[in-house]
Amino acid sequence: MSLLVLSDITIRMAGRTLLAHADLTVDPGRRIGLVGRNGAGKSTLFKAISGTLQVDDGDIRLARSARMAQVKQEAPSGPQSLLDTVLEGDEERAALLAELEDPTTPPMRLAEVHDRLHSIGADSAPARAATILAGLGFDTEAQARPVDEYSGGWRMRVALATALFANPDLLLLDEPTNHLDLEATLWLETWLAKFPGACLLISHDRLLLDRCVDSIAHLDQGKISVTPGGYDEFVRIRTERAMQLTKMAEKVADQKAHLQSFVDRFRASATKAKQAQARIKAIARLPQIESVVEDHVTRFSFPEPAQLAPPVLSMEGVSCGYDDRMILKNLSLRIDMDDRIALLGPNGNGKSTFAKLIAGRLEAIGGRVHRSGKLRVGFFAQHQEEELIGHETPIDHMQRALPTATIQQVRGQLARFGIDSERANTKISSCSGGEKARLLLALATRDAPQLLILDEPTNHLDLDAKDALVRALGNFSGAVLLITHDPNLVELVADQLWLVADGTVKPFDGDMDEYRIFLAERARITGRPARGEAKSNNSHSKKKPADQKSALAPLRKQAKAAEARMAKLAEERAKVEAQLANPAIYQPHRMPDLISAKTRLSDLARETKSAESEWLAAEEALEAANG
Repeated sequence: MSLLVLSDITIRMAGRTLLAHADLTVDPGRRIGLVGRNGAGKSTLFKAISGTLQVDDGDIRLARSARMAQVKQEAPSGPQSLLDTVLEGDEERAALLAELEDPTTPPMRLAEVHDRLHSIGADSAPARAATILAGLGFDTEAQARPVDEYSGGWRMRVALATALFANPDLLLLDEPTNHLDLEATLWLETWLAKFPGACLLISHDRLLLDRCVDSIAHLDQGKISVTPGGYDEFVRIRTERAMQLTKMAEKVADQKAHLQSFVDRFRASATKAKQAQARIKAIARLPQIESVVEDHVTRFSFPEPAQLAPPVLSMEGVSCGYDDRMILKNLSLRIDMDDRIALLGPNGNGKSTFAKLIAGRLEAIGGRVHRSGKLRVGFFAQHQEEELIGHETPIDHMQRALPTATIQQVRGQLARFGIDSERANTKISSCSGGEKARLLLALATRDAPQLLILDEPTNHLDLDAKDALVRALGNFSGAVLLITHDPNLVELVADQLWLVADGTVKPFDGDMDEYRIFLAERARITGRPARGEAKSNNSHSKKKPADQKSALAPLRKQAKAAEARMAKLAEERAKVEAQLANPAIYQPHRMPDLISAKTRLSDLARETKSAESEWLAAEEALEAANG
C-alpha cells in the first residue's frame, strides 16, 4: 500500500502554473530527492503535501494513521532546554505523559497510556533525542542550556533535530544542510541512510542526493518525472533521453523536409495534385516529438588576477582572538597562488575567525603575518546578504563598489555571475536568495583578487549554479580558501584540507573519505561527535602485534569480500547501462525491457551502497586498529 499519492494535481501561484496534472507516488521506506530549478515549485509542493496549501486541482492522499514530520520554518524559542524542546516535538509522547500527571485520568486509561508509552519507546526517547542533538553539534552541556541562548542558525538545528526525533513514516526535508557545518552534514548523511521511513528531500547537495535517495523526482515544465538512482544517475539517464529525442526529432525533420519539398514543387501541378495532397496528409501524420529544449547553462567567471611571487601570505607563531579571549594560537602557515584549501572543523572552533585573519579584517594578537604588498583579497560571506540595501539594485551596489568604472564595466562584472540586464535593474528586495548570492560573488571579486575566501558560498545556489561555481573556480588562477558544509564542493575544489581544532589550524593528512572515518572513529571512542581534534592527536590503546594480527583477519576478509562484491555489481551495472544506452530499448514495444532494466539499475545502486557500507566499516575498523 502506498504511503503518499499525488494524483493529477495542479498548483498555481500568483497567476503562474507551477504544476499541471502532476502525479507522484511514495511507497513506505522510499527516499526520493526532489530537484528542479529555483522557482519550479519544490517548496510549494511540500506546503501542499503538509496541508498548509490547497491544490487548485487533483488529490493528495496520505495513508491513514501515517505520521508526517518536517522542519518548522520558525526557529524554536523559549527558556526550556534544547533536550526538552526536542522531546516536546513528539506530541503524542508529550500528551501521554501529561495524562499520567493528570490526577483525574481514570485507572483504566492509565493502563492504556502506559501500554502506548511502552510501544512507542518513550523510556528511550531522551537518549535518542540526545544522540540526534549530539550529531548536530550539541554536546551534553549545550543540550541543557535554554534555547534562547542560541543564535537563529543554531536554533534551526534544534528544529531539524525535532523533526528527525519524531521518527515519522514520512519525513519532508527542505534544504536541511543550510544551517549545518560540514561535520553535522556528514552525520545527517549517515542518519538518513539508516532512517527506516520514507523521505522526500529537497537539496542542492549532490553528494547527499547520491548517497541518501533511491530515486530522483524532477519538477520541470509543470510535471514530475521520476528516475531511479541518485543524482548522478538522473543526470546520465536524462542526458541519454535528450540525445534520443534529438535524434528522433532530426529524423522526423528530415522526413518532413523531404515531403515538403515535393509539395512545394508540385502543389500547382494538375498531374501531381493528388500526390501533393497525399504528402500534405503524410506530413500531418508525422509524430510530434517532445520538444527538446536545452536548459540554459549557468556560467560564472572570475576576473583574471595579476600573478604574485609565492607565498602571497605567510604567518609565523600567530595568535588571534577578540578582546581578551584567545581563539587561535601558534599558527605557522603559508598560502600560494595555486592553493585550494578547505577548512574542516565544527562551527565554533574558529574557521570564520581564521578567515577574517587571512582577509585582514582581524589583527593578530601575537606573531607575524606577512602579506604580499600587492595582494588583493576577495571575501564572500553569506551574512553579508544582510548588508544589501533592499530598495537599491545590483547596479547601484556595483557602481558604489566600483566608483571609477563605466556602466559597461559595471554590467560586465555583474554578467560574470549570470546577472543579466533585467536582474541588474531589479530591486534587492525582489531578488531571490540565489540572485543575492551571485551579487555578493560579483562584489567580492570586483578587484580581481589573488586570494578568494568563500564562506558558505552555495547556500542559496541551485545545482546548476553550483556546477558553474565549481567550473569557474577550476579556471581561477588565484588561491581559494573555502568554508562549506557541502562535502561534494570540498572534493571538487580543494586539494588541501586544514583542520581548525584545539585552538589552532593544521593540515589534515587525508581526503574527505578519511575525514569521515576520523569522525566516525572519534565518535566511537568518545561516544560523542568529533569536535575536530587533529588526526595526529588521535590515539587509543592498541593490542599487541600478534593478537592484533589475529583479531584483524576477519576484518580483512570482510573488506575483501565486500570489495569483490562491489566489483561484481559494477560489472553487472555496466551491462545494464549498456542496455539503456541502446536506442532500441526506448521503442514502445520494448517498454517492459526498459522498465526491467531501470528497476534492476535501481536495485544495483542499493546493493552497491550496502556493499560500500560494509567495505567502509571494515576499512574504518582496520584504520582504527592500525592507528
